[in-house]
Amino acid sequence: MAPHANDSVGYANGNGVASTSSNNDLFIVNSPNVTYTDEEIRSKYTYRTTSVTKDGNGKYTATPKETIYNFKVNRKVPKVGVMLIGWGGNNGTTVTAGIMANRRGLKWETREGECASNYYGSVVMSSTVKLGTDSKTGKEINIPFHDLLPMVHPNDLVVGGWDISKMNLAEAMDRAAVLDPTLKYQVRKEMASMVPLPSIYYPDFIAANQEGRADNLIPGSKASMAHVEQIRKDIREFKENNGLDKVIVQWTANTERYADIIEGVNDTADNLLKSIEEGHEEVSPSTVFAVACILDKVPFINGSPQNTFVPGAIQLAEKHGAFVGGDDFKSGQTKMKSALVDFLINAGIKLTSIASYNHLGNNDGMNLSSQKQFRSKEISKSNVVDDMVAANTVLYKEGEHPDHTVVIKYMPAVGDNKRALDEYYAEIFMGGHQTISLFNICEDSLLASPLIIDLVVVAEMMTRIQWKSESEEENTDYGNFHSVLSVLSYMLKAPLTPSGTPVVNALAKQRNALTNIFRACVGLEPESDMTLEHKLF
Repeated sequence: MAPHANDSVGYANGNGVASTSSNNDLFIVNSPNVTYTDEEIRSKYTYRTTSVTKDGNGKYTATPKETIYNFKVNRKVPKVGVMLIGWGGNNGTTVTAGIMANRRGLKWETREGECASNYYGSVVMSSTVKLGTDSKTGKEINIPFHDLLPMVHPNDLVVGGWDISKMNLAEAMDRAAVLDPTLKYQVRKEMASMVPLPSIYYPDFIAANQEGRADNLIPGSKASMAHVEQIRKDIREFKENNGLDKVIVQWTANTERYADIIEGVNDTADNLLKSIEEGHEEVSPSTVFAVACILDKVPFINGSPQNTFVPGAIQLAEKHGAFVGGDDFKSGQTKMKSALVDFLINAGIKLTSIASYNHLGNNDGMNLSSQKQFRSKEISKSNVVDDMVAANTVLYKEGEHPDHTVVIKYMPAVGDNKRALDEYYAEIFMGGHQTISLFNICEDSLLASPLIIDLVVVAEMMTRIQWKSESEEENTDYGNFHSVLSVLSYMLKAPLTPSGTPVVNALAKQRNALTNIFRACVGLEPESDMTLEHKLF
């Protein structure tokens, strides 16, 4: 009998491929502000900002400000599992097969020649950061991002999850039509033994065209505490059966419609729990999964654009000290848009319109052919330029904003190879105009899967970082970061931030925030491109 998710993919480092999860650091920081023990890295970090006030005449006064923080990082790399909601979909099967192939060091033939397993597209696994400059030559020393802190290696992840379809992962991988046949052949036997756990299905929240897949369900068609408790049970059994220290849960399933925010229903933690008990129709499946994770303090990340984290869910996470992150994986078109808009506005070019057209043929595209589900995606794709526009009051007066439209069409023939066409129209010097047109073929699941892995690795790392202000009393305990993990923003279209915190969509700022928080944990200054050491005589 094929095992369920809580029995599968439990081994790591298959075929002798070594993991890099260890306390054997690539570098140490030689500073009186940094101390190492076998268990921890502790650092004292000076955070420098600028406080600004404005007088009645509109004149600003900028005051440099310093705050000293103490960071504490647990160096022990735990055994981690990831449970994917929608495990049998394009993303779930691609992530699982990809980790399996990397773990075994697989190679396979394509029309272009031999291909080898890799983690290209992963910030954690395939990008580098500047450590400093060589003391003798003055050349930059760059190290893998993964080596900044003792992070989990993806090869060691144990993968499981839920799906409304009971198809085993080998068949689901064929249905997804993402990976090369010669690669699928090498992982087929293991994938065939993996069957997702039954999931919850509330028909009103996803497109009617998904009903044919729904043959693997926990009984009940609306929210209930029984559903919450079943999900909690599934997570606990998965953790126990695989000898895991931690589990991270991600929503990789279909886009849901937006839930209405209703006073007395989902506006507070208590009201949300009561609404789940009463089976209220405005509680979505993704919110039920989130609540189950929050109650067990299991980090939950929403990879789709719907408003999973209604106010009551955020309040519940804060109450329980549970980590949440979202929304919507930022892989192809939106990542390009974030980078290009940031460049144009920072270059002083006034962007006046953005027209984005997509057509795709995977199951995500089929689901998005329903207007309510498309509206969720449209919102997440449309807001990604807001902070960059608001930051430039020279180009944009109050209330001004570029025209921005997003169109998505379902075209079965193109499968997972989404076509994204964008036109950027801008005003330039002395009444001139510039038009930039992009045609981007985005292999959706092959771009999203490394982000799923990054989100797991970074979220887990954040569970091992604690900090406190130097100004706090000596006996004050270290605390965790806020429940809303805005540090995950680089990987997400509509980044979730704590209440009252500005949303940052500019790609470079998001990457810098991630990098520099990790640098602070080992007592290193933020990355600087001033290169003054080469400019002073």
